[in-house]
Amino acid sequence: MMYKSSMKSFKMAMANLMTMFMLIEVITCGFGFGFGAAGGLNMNYYLMSCPFVEPVVKNVVNRALDNDPTLAAGLVRMHFHDCFIQGCDGSILIDSTKDNTAEKDSPANLSLRGYEIIDDIKDELERQCPGVVSCADILAMAATEAVFYAGGPVYNIPKGRKDGRRSKIEDTRNLPSPAFNASELIRQFGQHGFSAQEMVALSGAHTLGVARCSSFKTRLSQVDPALDSEFAKTLSKTCTSGDNAEQPFDATRNDFDNVYFNALLRKNGVLFSDQTLYTSPRTRNIVNAYAMNQAMFFLDFQQAMVKMGLLDIKQGSNGEVRGNCRKIN
Repeated sequence: MMYKSSMKSFKMAMANLMTMFMLIEVITCGFGFGFGAAGGLNMNYYLMSCPFVEPVVKNVVNRALDNDPTLAAGLVRMHFHDCFIQGCDGSILIDSTKDNTAEKDSPANLSLRGYEIIDDIKDELERQCPGVVSCADILAMAATEAVFYAGGPVYNIPKGRKDGRRSKIEDTRNLPSPAFNASELIRQFGQHGFSAQEMVALSGAHTLGVARCSSFKTRLSQVDPALDSEFAKTLSKTCTSGDNAEQPFDATRNDFDNVYFNALLRKNGVLFSDQTLYTSPRTRNIVNAYAMNQAMFFLDFQQAMVKMGLLDIKQGSNGEVRGNCRKIN
């Protein structure tokens, strides 16, 4: 057991080292944002105003994930759901009021977890540098730390996002559905500027976490040729515990790796929107490539995550820095 554990740690370290060197090369060649601006954002945005922001985020995230590693998936998914609705502006963090039902209370977001981690980071940063660090930046950085904690690639993101002032349940209709096929996913991600390959890379975030029965039970009502018959029995057994019963996306739910893509090759995708990536000729070769080459997946994933973090950002008077991430100032 010690040998297996040490080998796993060695492989994880080597994968992170490879992707770090690859990312350095990419940045040197001009993809990355280096230490300059990216649409007004900057790697060193808080260097003078809140120099310890990154260590604070890392420490709080690591402490929380030490207690509950399953929260890594929650933070990554929360960042995605934030960025795809009105841009990366922390709107997913806002609580509903008697006059407004916010994004987080949409059926699509009820399973999101990790809000308390963002609160704890915000509280610590408000003590150190009040009114400086936005909730949108905190969430983006927390997702980055969660990926690395789980064994995924290490990468940096530019900062300087402002927090949005709108969070409405009706906006969540723009989130991708677990029933989407590959063409629908390509189209919806394309509306945000992502290629098919970037869409598949971002879908690889399902290497972490679980799906609820309510999101895949419709696949079980009839024979699905894209679903392995034995795995269908596993999903059916999960659903005997009700709509909220959880099924891991792959066999290593708390590890960021390429096991998710290998599951798709065996027709073991949990959601229809997972398995369609392998079923469709438009994306099958990408799945095959990531299943064979984890370093390639890591590199493409981190590039796509940096790009996602730039979606419809708020700056200047278009946003604010909330004092409490759960409510507009």
